[in-house]
Amino acid sequence: MAFSLSRFFETRRDEIIEVWVQRLKSEVGDQYAARPRKELQGTVSDAYDSEVDIMLLGDYRKIDAFINKITQMRLEAGFKLSDVQKAFELFRNITIPLLVDHTTLSEFSDILFRLNHCLSYTIHRFSDYFQSMHEKKILEHNRRLEEKVRMRTAALRESELKYKTLVEEINDGYFVVQNGTIIFANRAFCRMHGYDRGEVVGRKFYDFVAPLDREKFIGIGIDGYRKKNRPKTFEYLRLMKNEDSFPTEILSKVTLYDNFPSNIGICRDITSRVLMEKKIRESERLAYIGQITTSLSHEIRNPLSAIKMNLQILGKNKGIKGNDQRRIQISAQEVDRLEGILEELLDFAKPLQLKSETTQINDILSLSLELLEMKFIEKRMSIVPDFDRNLPKIDADGEKLGQAFFNVLLNALEASSLGSKIEIQSFGDREAGTIRVTIADEGHGVSQENVSEIFKPFFTTKSSGTGLGLSNAKRIIEAHGGRINVENRHPSGAYFSIVLPEKENQRTRGQNIGD
Repeated sequence: MAFSLSRFFETRRDEIIEVWVQRLKSEVGDQYAARPRKELQGTVSDAYDSEVDIMLLGDYRKIDAFINKITQMRLEAGFKLSDVQKAFELFRNITIPLLVDHTTLSEFSDILFRLNHCLSYTIHRFSDYFQSMHEKKILEHNRRLEEKVRMRTAALRESELKYKTLVEEINDGYFVVQNGTIIFANRAFCRMHGYDRGEVVGRKFYDFVAPLDREKFIGIGIDGYRKKNRPKTFEYLRLMKNEDSFPTEILSKVTLYDNFPSNIGICRDITSRVLMEKKIRESERLAYIGQITTSLSHEIRNPLSAIKMNLQILGKNKGIKGNDQRRIQISAQEVDRLEGILEELLDFAKPLQLKSETTQINDILSLSLELLEMKFIEKRMSIVPDFDRNLPKIDADGEKLGQAFFNVLLNALEASSLGSKIEIQSFGDREAGTIRVTIADEGHGVSQENVSEIFKPFFTTKSSGTGLGLSNAKRIIEAHGGRINVENRHPSGAYFSIVLPEKENQRTRGQNIGD
């Protein structure tokens, strides 16, 4: 019987809502944990019904009304924007594992696309509305400040002192600029830029803006009273003391401060929001690629099977000899290669599900090396292993991690020249609670422009291959709560570093990854 999404949401409603409430209380944050269960039961029920209306009917009325209601509640209670975004995300995290067990791959791909769209709409609309309401409060606060600044009495000085005490307590950076120079900055502003207060006041504001965005500030005019049409809110990259830069949003207003035209404003770190938006866009893109890949793979596999079968029949024909027999063998080998590529594409299209068990990283590395032994012999390459014998066992999907290590090792092997060597090291960091694996080759390295591209799906500099090996490795490692990066060695070669947590990543246990 065909899968019915409406029937699924109807029969699973109470189960999903109950799990949602439990995970809100235990996973999202202290503020959710402190809320009455009855209140969460009501808001989660409304959220569930609203999301289902989008999924089944394309009806956004309930979710729009719900966002208006919940934004006011959470803003008044002082909830963090990121915590409410996580609360919405739980709908997807809870629903996907249930759908996987009851749908075909094509049905799941279609539902996943709709689910991602539903969550993308909800989170973006909530974030924008939350931001808008927050900005109104800030602007009203600034308006009251402007009235106080005009006063030239002792009451003004007292009020100003109280205000400075107030802004020291907020989490956002607050500043006052006159003639392009910072004359006041709160602790949060200094902390956001990695400086002490004495290192900030008296310096030009441009010193705290990343070089790429300084022209933007010149165009807008940080001395805003000279720019009549300047925007009140804009985004830029702030510059830290250590030269790092992060996405930041400024809300500013031109007013009088100590009877001088000044620019006062609040800057807010929006790194989490930018990363969330990027993650949502990437998830939607990968879901779409997965749909296309699955469809094309099925269309190609059937005729490929017919070709393979006919080649096998021809290969058994004793009348075909010599070069013709060799041509049939080559053709059969190429068909096998194409089937391998198709299998790799299908693996990429499918959600990644982890099956955790007690695992020893050194054993996985050793098995990966054994699988590649003949390839190393063919290229007369030597392997230099340096495994930490005291590595603790971890809870992980050994088969999937083996696939990731295999792909990274294969990449290193293919990038290396005849007779070179590959160094593999594993070691634990007890203080950080992590295990690190490094793989270093003596190949041609990675060009600077490709460092940020090398782990993206379908990216490759080789004449053959799908460009999915390193992408799948990254997906598997991140699913385990780890990370992977690459840098060039001196004088030549590439250095891959893989970091995995010793403790099991509870966030991804039992979930489908890559959606």
